[in-house]
Amino acid sequence: MTTLTNYLAVSAVLFIIGTAGVLFRRNAIIIFMCIELMLNAVNLTLIAFSQFLGNQTGQILVFFVMTVAAAEAAVGLAIVIALFRNKETVEIDKINLLRL
Repeated sequence: MTTLTNYLAVSAVLFIIGTAGVLFRRNAIIIFMCIELMLNAVNLTLIAFSQFLGNQTGQILVFFVMTVAAAEAAVGLAIVIALFRNKETVEIDKINLLRL
């Protein structure tokens, strides 16, 4: 039987992996994927607590988080494509928009 602690442990591991990816990776696409992983870890936590408490509020919040994640993915991909067209790279270290 799966308990609340198991769900929270998996969610914490996913969130830590996502955080490490954001901090240590330099590729913009991988950073966006790690942010998505972090949002999915939060979704798992919300669903686990919603199920544990017998309340539907957490599941409703998941729909809002998924909507924000979809919008972030669309806007983020558009920004990455625009940067690649101008700078011909998606490496964060090599992109400096303040320099001419």
